[in-house]
Amino acid sequence: MSFGIVAFGQALGEPVPVSALMDGHPGDARTVRGWGYRAFHRAAPDVGLTDLAVRAGGEALDRAGVAPGELDLVVLAAADLAEYLYWDAAAAVQARLGAHRAEALLVNQACGGGVTAFDTVAGRFATHESHATALIIGANRVCEEYCDRLSVNTCVNGDGAAAALVRRGAGSCRWLVTETLTDGRYADFYRLDAGGSARPFTPAMAVPARIAAPADRLQEFFAGDIMAMFDFARTTLARNREVLERACARAGVTTGSIARIVHLHDNLPAFTDLAGELGVPIGRTNADLAMAHGHLGCADQIFGLGRLVETGELAPGDLVALTSVSSGMHWTCTLLRV
Repeated sequence: MSFGIVAFGQALGEPVPVSALMDGHPGDARTVRGWGYRAFHRAAPDVGLTDLAVRAGGEALDRAGVAPGELDLVVLAAADLAEYLYWDAAAAVQARLGAHRAEALLVNQACGGGVTAFDTVAGRFATHESHATALIIGANRVCEEYCDRLSVNTCVNGDGAAAALVRRGAGSCRWLVTETLTDGRYADFYRLDAGGSARPFTPAMAVPARIAAPADRLQEFFAGDIMAMFDFARTTLARNREVLERACARAGVTTGSIARIVHLHDNLPAFTDLAGELGVPIGRTNADLAMAHGHLGCADQIFGLGRLVETGELAPGDLVALTSVSSGMHWTCTLLRV
């Protein structure tokens, strides 16, 4: 199966300095400063996840000179909640783009969705010989009623979308493989306990349920077992390396031949640990871009790859790894050749 990226698009909320968030988090100031983020993106109150997705997808289509009616497939990866429940956000994006003959698929595996979406396209292209053109969109819009931008994980979370228009047979940014590892033992770690069928939202709830801070979740999930927490952290880091090695083995390349690693927009200490685990200089990652824009959910990797291509930081033939870890837990890697 051969397909490649022919155009990128993006849509970001307004840039906001991280210091603007600190008034509401005086006790966390030192920790957040240590993360290294300089700014993040916040969308206007009336801008939803699908609004960002449509803008990013439309820009990719325009740049490639492709009409929406030419699309065979639209894949929307969403890391956070869309505007409504019981609603297919991918189908809504398909309609708003005017891609009425395209199949629409929703990928919802948190921060890894934009990476695994390439595998979704590869599968559809393999089973649908007439499919030639697909649009992959990763989008994130923080629902601040349910999660705090600073305390839902160890990132500064922002709003944005990034899109990649791919075509069968295209030689640019050619997809090689996608590999994913899943460990369902940690499936409960990131969950929001209210709102599902086990405990539906009710008018009696005084305030909306919120996702607990990472430290509190660690304590609860591992019942205060410090060694188990350290093992979890070590496992998370090691599996980033393992999934990269597996992808490289399938593609017949070495990990040392990878020019750039585009990871989720984690904090700077996490990037430093990742670079050490992978044995690469941190300059071969997208750490600086992450610090300038904050975490954009599953849009991070497509956004970062687009920036590297558009700024000429990648040369023809370079190998790029898009990597992510996401709740579930999942570790995923997509390899592309520029």
